[in-house]
Amino acid sequence: MKKLPRIVDAQPVIHGVLKVGFDDGYVGVVDLRPLIAMGKVFSWLSEPSHFAAVRVDEYGHSVSWLDGQGYAIDLSADSIRRDAERQAEIHRLMVG
Repeated sequence: MKKLPRIVDAQPVIHGVLKVGFDDGYVGVVDLRPLIAMGKVFSWLSEPSHFAAVRVDEYGHSVSWLDGQGYAIDLSADSIRRDAERQAEIHRLMVG
């Protein structure tokens, strides 16, 4: 059985972009701006101060934010890892 990634640290780089560290030593950057632009539940994160309030949830299974009504907006560690790796590969291919 494959071990699920666990997040140990998440810090905003700029609004909409997180630098995320994992328990296996991998550190990646994930651009969440397209997700935020979709609106709906993610519209809360369009305010920079709201996005900056990111936290790593207990056991590192996700990152989350609390909206104005106290509801969690969360993204799983495995989806964050997948997106960070994909975005890094795209960047590598573009830069050369």
